[in-house]
Amino acid sequence: MERTLSTLSTSLAGSETWFRSLADTAASAIFVYREKFLYVNEAAEQLSGYSAAELREMHVWEIIHPDFRDLVRERVAARLRGEQVVARYELKAIRKNGEERWIDFAAGVIDVDGKPAAVGTAFDVTERKLAEIALAESQERLNLAQRAAHSLSWEWSAETDELEFSEYANELLGFPAHKMIRTGEDLLKFIHPDDRERARRALVKTLKTGSDLSIEIRCVSPKGDVRWLAMRALAVREESGRTKKVIGIAHDVTERKIAEDALFQEKERALVTLASIADGVIRTDADGAVDYLNPVAQKLTGWTLAEAYGRPIGEIYRVVDEATGKPSLNPVDRCLQEQRNVVYPGDRHLLHRDAREFPIHDSAAPIRNRQGFLIGAILVFKDLSQLREVEREMVHLASHDVLTGLINRREFEDRLAEALQSAREERRRHALCYMDLDQFKLVNDTCGHSAGDQMILQIASLLASMLRDKDVLARLGGDEFGLLLRDCSSAEARRLVDEIAEAIRNFRFSWHDRLFSIGVSGGLVPITQESPDLASLLSAADAACYVAKESGANRIHDYQPGDKAVAERYGEMQWISRIHKAFDEERFSIYHQAIRSLNGSASERPLSELFIRLRDESGRLVGPDSFIPAAERYGLISAIDRWVIRAALDRLSSQNGRQALDYRFAINVSGQSLGEEGFLDFVVEQFERTGVEPARIHFEITETSAIADLPHAMRFIAVLKRMGCRFVLDDFGKGLSSFSYLQNLPVDFLKIDGGFVRNLTSDPIQAALVASIHEIGHVMGLATIAESVEDNETLEALKKIGVDYVQGFLFSKPEPLDDFPPGE
Repeated sequence: MERTLSTLSTSLAGSETWFRSLADTAASAIFVYREKFLYVNEAAEQLSGYSAAELREMHVWEIIHPDFRDLVRERVAARLRGEQVVARYELKAIRKNGEERWIDFAAGVIDVDGKPAAVGTAFDVTERKLAEIALAESQERLNLAQRAAHSLSWEWSAETDELEFSEYANELLGFPAHKMIRTGEDLLKFIHPDDRERARRALVKTLKTGSDLSIEIRCVSPKGDVRWLAMRALAVREESGRTKKVIGIAHDVTERKIAEDALFQEKERALVTLASIADGVIRTDADGAVDYLNPVAQKLTGWTLAEAYGRPIGEIYRVVDEATGKPSLNPVDRCLQEQRNVVYPGDRHLLHRDAREFPIHDSAAPIRNRQGFLIGAILVFKDLSQLREVEREMVHLASHDVLTGLINRREFEDRLAEALQSAREERRRHALCYMDLDQFKLVNDTCGHSAGDQMILQIASLLASMLRDKDVLARLGGDEFGLLLRDCSSAEARRLVDEIAEAIRNFRFSWHDRLFSIGVSGGLVPITQESPDLASLLSAADAACYVAKESGANRIHDYQPGDKAVAERYGEMQWISRIHKAFDEERFSIYHQAIRSLNGSASERPLSELFIRLRDESGRLVGPDSFIPAAERYGLISAIDRWVIRAALDRLSSQNGRQALDYRFAINVSGQSLGEEGFLDFVVEQFERTGVEPARIHFEITETSAIADLPHAMRFIAVLKRMGCRFVLDDFGKGLSSFSYLQNLPVDFLKIDGGFVRNLTSDPIQAALVASIHEIGHVMGLATIAESVEDNETLEALKKIGVDYVQGFLFSKPEPLDDFPPGE
């Protein structure tokens, strides 16, 4: 120690007293060292925790934290070599007790014993350094928090207009905001033009009043990218009250704004949808208080949304039992209580505020939030008024003729059965007259079906005016009428029928300056205790009428039990031999009539219906209405169906037929054929034999024939549909069972009965029925075909309804298939 101090004192060249005085009184620690400490002052001892004697035995880096030892070694060595190094820096030291302290260290070089040595000063900056580290960590956490929250902090000076952003600004805004936005005016340039003035006004208000700033604006980057920012800030005011600066944060709410916009659009779409649907919709909260009614619900309940809002659902939506008129259960109350869907089948009436009633079908479903908790209910109800009217009309049409309003064949047969039972059980006497107009076909062929329909209406009115109140008049077919004369002797019946026949002979029908006179042929059959069953009674009347017609027409034939041979000879039995003979002599032929598409694409194959025609022995063409009923009654219709299918497929597989590959054809199939064993196999065999593509063939079946043997009909349809054929349900709407059975028949088209179509423009009920049938068809995915279209008014009405296909004399009359395709 003495040697070292002596050497040091010598080196200081007489300044030892001054150096010691300076070193011992300095607040900073002083070290003289090469590799080991040569000299330390008292402050160095306090800083390190070691005594001066201990330090003189230690290397410098022994009190240096391991993280800084290599750095200290390098710098000490470089300094002693005379190289330039950093004179002052901060490092971490380790005190004797192991405590880590930060020191601010400065060093230089002196000569000791003729050799360079380092002299350094140090003072403890641990508290400041820890504060700086904590501040840096806090700033880093703040930066991370802002990045995670998509936020930035900012500070704006009201005096200088300087604007500063936090570190995350560039990343948040998508461009170098720190360089491009230095003032408030710079910021305004990047605010969306639609938001710029609003932002300026908000800032001015904060400056004037000192109120907090809160605004959402759009910021547009130089590339045109738009970000929504929610800006919140506080004004920092001087004692004078003047705002010095504004400090705040900006939060990126772009995703929220996009979601809000999407939610708003979705809500708007939902509201527009609810406002446009035909059903009533009411929404409630979890307590059953109304918070929404769509326009239909407002109309049916009589409550506006403003009036109904917040009221209990039971006050707005009041339902009573249709039969008893007593209050019925409210589906919303039950839905909220049981937290499940509730559906009521019908037989309920909704009470309007003005006491009107509407038949309805209603259901309610719970509304849940994302967590599955119940938050309300939705009620949907449908006004069944129009449907009930259609149902009543369908019930009426099930027993009545569409054109005349008279009862139809089905209802007439029921009345006959009752009369026959009363004759057997009560010995009452009645009479049945089957009447067929003469020359009716002449009116239809020369003037069209509209004229024929008008004449039928006038004849029906004439017949009804001549009957007694207890008599029954029915339209059985095109120009066929049935009379049931109750409690009437044979003589009285003959007198009444003669009067009717005379009135018809004297009747004159006028149509567009043309005058027609017609006659009537009839068969009169007594109904007594000895009368056979209903079928025999009808056959006898039909046969007697045919005898009258074959005997020269315009007369009445009285049928007697002994007349059976005449009926067999001249009536339906005669058609049996005539049909067989026509087969043998090949006098059957196939005709076609176009079915026009009203809204199909240009690539859709044209469609035509095929009909069978017969030429009698004199070469005169006979329509199917003349022989098909006889064929059906006596079991020959299946043979006719087989002939049509075979002949049609042969024709379509021929050279000419192959030229019409772009056409589709509809073939009628009777109910008897559908149920006949082997008929399906025959049809499949014909496709295989001829090679005709099944997709070109549609089969038409009437709803009554399909329903009569539903299992066979469904199998027939299923097998041929798998092959590619399609199916048309013909004469749809004539039977009451139409709608209930439709869902069980996988058909592709509905052909609306011509009786509805002919009266479409003159009868609103018929128009509603056609529209209802079309709507039901489309709901079930079926195309609709309207037949018997004969004028442009009817066509335009069908177009307005949206019917897919039309067929009738307006477009074409049936023509021979041999002349097909057009242009051959």
